[in-house]
Amino acid sequence: MPEDNIVLYHQEIIKLIPHRWPFLFIDRVENIVINQKARGIKAITSSEPHLIGHFPGHPIMPGVLIIEAMAQTAGTLIAYSNKEMTEGRYVYFTTIDKVKFRMPARPGNVLHLDVNMIANKSTLYKFEGTASIDDKVVANAIFSAMIVDP
Repeated sequence: MPEDNIVLYHQEIIKLIPHRWPFLFIDRVENIVINQKARGIKAITSSEPHLIGHFPGHPIMPGVLIIEAMAQTAGTLIAYSNKEMTEGRYVYFTTIDKVKFRMPARPGNVLHLDVNMIANKSTLYKFEGTASIDDKVVANAIFSAMIVDP
């Protein structure tokens, strides 16, 4: 099976990153290319707790949670690509730059979270990420993450 056909589902994801409901914002990770890129999938549902108050009668996924979903996708990519180095450790955000929100994400939408590694030095990783719905860009950002001991 070629590397770009690797797909991770919920049970594999929770073995790689510590996030759990209600703060796990990816349902699947696919198109993984080791230490290069991956695509996270997030189906937005009306039952998510943050949508109750953001905004009543007009629910949209908070932009910061879209960026968090990108970061979880990147963390899963790092952990999957470097299992020996990340076992028993966490991947933390270190920077978020050049964030742009372009349109809202609502219940019923499926977010595609494309992350591309653009730099790596030891345990520090830099990514560019794009969130899209039906090939329309919802948000994009440059962000960094680092492998740390708990």
